[in-house]
Amino acid sequence: QVQLVESGGGLVQAGGSLRLSCAASISIASLNPMGWYRQAPGKQRELVATITSGGTTVYVDSVKGRFTISRDNAKNTVHLQMNSLKPEDTAVYYCNAQFIYWGQGTQVTVSS
Repeated sequence: QVQLVESGGGLVQAGGSLRLSCAASISIASLNPMGWYRQAPGKQRELVATITSGGTTVYVDSVKGRFTISRDNAKNTVHLQMNSLKPEDTAVYYCNAQFIYWGQGTQVTVSS
């Protein structure tokens, strides 16, 4: 069983930045992929970004050029650097491992 704990969410003005972190209870070196998803009120959960153990990344079109996913296998953490935030980025952000394990989520609110 893998436990994932997100942190770093909060309230920020449009154009601002936040850095989300996800700490895993076990080594993430073999967890593939690690990813971030988000769910806005009244909407389905959607993929934001994933990263493989080899460093290959995938992003949803709406965040390309603004968000960066990274992983630190030595510290068992995954990060999501979010820049140029927009009100439409407001959602609960979830960490995911191998499309199976989920964290509890962290709220990101972007004010206009």
